[in-house]
Amino acid sequence: MIFDVLLVGPLGVNCYVLGDENTREGIVIDPGGNPREILKTIETRKLKISAIVNTHAHFDHVLALSEVRAATGAPFMLHADEVEILASAQMSGAMFGMAMRQPAPPDRLLNDGDTIQVGAITLQVLHTPGHTPGGICLLLDNRVIVGDTLFQSGIGRTDFPGGDYATLMQSIRDKLLMLPDETLVYPGHGAATTIGEERQLNPFLRPFSTGQWNV
Repeated sequence: MIFDVLLVGPLGVNCYVLGDENTREGIVIDPGGNPREILKTIETRKLKISAIVNTHAHFDHVLALSEVRAATGAPFMLHADEVEILASAQMSGAMFGMAMRQPAPPDRLLNDGDTIQVGAITLQVLHTPGHTPGGICLLLDNRVIVGDTLFQSGIGRTDFPGGDYATLMQSIRDKLLMLPDETLVYPGHGAATTIGEERQLNPFLRPFSTGQWNV
């Protein structure tokens, strides 16, 4: 399987380009800028993009969405509870001095437990609200792409509109910490990690190990 991680955009978003090496079908996750680089990777890998998926719709994760969508013709998928966040992406970007095209609404609305099939690649949708109402993680065998839900030694911010700390912590506990320790974690920003490392070392998750968190 092709599994490319591209660091894109002014806020350093991890964009993921996955592909089936046999069928050459591919998927783009979180096109957060540098559309030419994303499209060049697709061309170099000789992929036909069958889907574009966003873990959430904050402006930094959709900066190149319109361009990649137009160039590939692939359907765009987003959780049903994230549509309102997407609708304000252009305005949010402008507040940070970043011009962008307002993305069109998604072609497919995702829900918890849905699967996305691209060639032999099967992604399972895990709804993990808290950073945003419709944030999702994408589980692929022993890998999970987590957007801004969980980071190496950190968790997603909850001080933006639609964010909620208690909800985020419950999402992490119920959806991510249930995964095996060896599960590889690929976040929306920063370095990859594992569930086991975060369970043991992430200071934001200590309330779980000390019994201080009851939701």
